[in-house]
Amino acid sequence: MKFTLTLAAMAAASATAMAADSLPFHALSYNAKQIKTGDCPTVNSVRDDLKVLEDFTKEVRIYSVNDCKQGEPILRAMENTDWKVQLGLWVGKDDSSYEADKKELLRLAGLFDFKKQVSAVIVGNEAVYREEQTQAQIAAKVKDTKSALTKLGLGSIPVTTSETWPSIDKTIVDAVDYVNMHAFPFWEGVPIEGAQDKMFQHIYDIKKIAGTKEVVVGETGWPSDGGNYGDSAPTLQNEKQYMKEFICRANLENIRYVWFSAFDEAWKPTTNASDVETHWGILDGDKKPKITLPMYNCKGFVPNGTPGEESQSESQSNDESESQSNNEGDDSANDSSDADESDADGKNDNDASDGLLDLESESSDDQSDDTSGLESEKTETSGAMSVTGGNVLSTAAAIAFSAAALAASSFV
Repeated sequence: MKFTLTLAAMAAASATAMAADSLPFHALSYNAKQIKTGDCPTVNSVRDDLKVLEDFTKEVRIYSVNDCKQGEPILRAMENTDWKVQLGLWVGKDDSSYEADKKELLRLAGLFDFKKQVSAVIVGNEAVYREEQTQAQIAAKVKDTKSALTKLGLGSIPVTTSETWPSIDKTIVDAVDYVNMHAFPFWEGVPIEGAQDKMFQHIYDIKKIAGTKEVVVGETGWPSDGGNYGDSAPTLQNEKQYMKEFICRANLENIRYVWFSAFDEAWKPTTNASDVETHWGILDGDKKPKITLPMYNCKGFVPNGTPGEESQSESQSNDESESQSNNEGDDSANDSSDADESDADGKNDNDASDGLLDLESESSDDQSDDTSGLESEKTETSGAMSVTGGNVLSTAAAIAFSAAALAASSFV
């Protein structure tokens, strides 16, 4: 009875929310570079992209305002429209990329109406996960950026960072305006049937440490092609299934998210643990929908578990009902696959910390060594696990992730 009433209430809330926003995605991850060549964008090329994307969302997230100087053409293309952008500042091993991006951010703040166009500023993308920054260092940069914007009268713009869910701790939570988490069940090697539960288990874990602050999914998605990763199969059908199950459940639970990603991008690296990096878009390389419209339909959707209930780790010690325990126990059986994801990310992001950024520098001479690889943000985000997260992981899980990271070199 409790489950039925909860679903009914949530369905009513979801219907209200969907009526207010008829576009299928809250926001999309976006790189303004030319999707086939990686060449730097122009105002007109961004306008062309936004024209295609306006049927799907009116908000995009970028990863660096300074990479290819793409912040300016994006903001210029959005002038006199209702488009919004989450502006990213890249953070690498040292402070040079951060300082360059912050300088560009403040320059752009003097040219454009940030209060109208900018929905958030995101300082760093998985820098803690890549072990290029500590939680304390990222927290300090978030506060520094917030202070700089406040001095310009822009303190109302939310400032956060974006990290894989295990990398988020109280230090980060205390520094940000909202918690921005990444999670990719694909990189945990789970079959598509277990992806929904795995994803929301991570969301509930982060909500426990976020307190009263909103938890937003800064990245999630599923690739449509490439090599399998464990029991995760990158197919168009699986992308469609994960899209429906995640988005419909997120809508029910009023969870904001950024779907990864807008386009398949042919210039991205293809030498990772699974050859999927060019296949995460909702639109293909010709900017055509990969999935027949509408891409998903939430009518009649019922989530696997009671939304908002205790996550699997707590349910093991508190069996409220046999059926709920069984559902959440399925996630427990998949925990060992977390190590697989860490394995892949350890491999991918060892590349990212050194060479993935090289892709960016190859496509644009004006990139610094530190920011040249920020377009490997998918490579960096694609594996959503890390040993550094501490706060949300048990000691046993951390040991498993460490072992997986050591094994990752065999995939390189």
